[in-house]
Amino acid sequence: MPRLTLLARAAGCAALIALPIIIAAPASVAAIENPPSATPSNTFPAQAGWVRRVTDGIMGTRITVELWSEDRASADRAIDAVLDEMRHIDETMSTYKPTSEVSQVNAHAAEGPMHISKELFGLLTTARQYSVITEGAFDITYASVGYLYDFRAHVRPDEQQIEKALPAVDYRHVLLDAQQQTVQFSQKGVRIDLGGIAKGYAVDRGIDVLKSLGVTRAYVGAGGDSRIIGDRFGEPWIVGIRDPRKGEGNVIARIPLVNAAISTSGDYERFFEEKGVRYHHIIDPHTGHSASKVRSATVIAPYATRTDGLSKTAFVLGPDKAMEIYNKLDDVDAIIVRNDGTIVYSKGMQRGKPDGTPP
Repeated sequence: MPRLTLLARAAGCAALIALPIIIAAPASVAAIENPPSATPSNTFPAQAGWVRRVTDGIMGTRITVELWSEDRASADRAIDAVLDEMRHIDETMSTYKPTSEVSQVNAHAAEGPMHISKELFGLLTTARQYSVITEGAFDITYASVGYLYDFRAHVRPDEQQIEKALPAVDYRHVLLDAQQQTVQFSQKGVRIDLGGIAKGYAVDRGIDVLKSLGVTRAYVGAGGDSRIIGDRFGEPWIVGIRDPRKGEGNVIARIPLVNAAISTSGDYERFFEEKGVRYHHIIDPHTGHSASKVRSATVIAPYATRTDGLSKTAFVLGPDKAMEIYNKLDDVDAIIVRNDGTIVYSKGMQRGKPDGTPP
């Protein structure tokens, strides 16, 4: 899989289980393991080294940035710039902020065409592309029903509320005019939420910021969405993936990556259980209920916007149909955990062989 520079599949792939991915964050869901050779001892100035910062609260998640820099001051400035960019995206795209551009679109786009920023128009266009690729499994208008859920308060809509709101869920209700750079909703009741793609986009923008500052080796993660540039001086970044039904530190897969993005979606991120039923934040746009056809899905591709936008597909379509879609995309690989705990791999991830063939 040279397009992603996935250097070697984890040994014993038959035992892999995929979970949310964050590197080197002690309170998070995974870990990175680096060999001693990853940090040269006599090539760079004494101030050179790996610098990592973990920040909570931006976009409602944990942000992790790790990079190699020849001095700490430059590293701090670079990380500050990444976090500033992510705060900007949060201010623009959060549905929890009534002044955000997305909130304003939700409030007024049913009234007529609204001129929006180039950035938001671009992301809405990208979101529509993923709706087409996934045959509607990814749909930002899920929010037309999704806003009725409150997972922290254990609140869910009843069937009558879902039935009333569901006609507004259809990505084709979002009308985009590229010449005028406007958005309009085709009917009242439509809402959008970019939570299924915005964190991946923020990760990509963070990487863009670092590249513009001359950083060549770095990791940026936001919740379950991560992207890596460069290697660790001859060694790959080792991404650890934890068990979905166990506590912190239970890493059951280690994937070596260079110049790649990776996202995991799972039914354990935001959820509550009621009478034996798990209600979680990935909503099936066809039914208005929590999508429950798999336990988790991990997607690897060159960009985090892409991995984020594709990682929910299996929950809605099921493992077989989702894998059919993934295998048609030349730059994508995936690992899906079925509800019974068995694992499904894309062609490029099978059995730990670099060429994807069974041993």
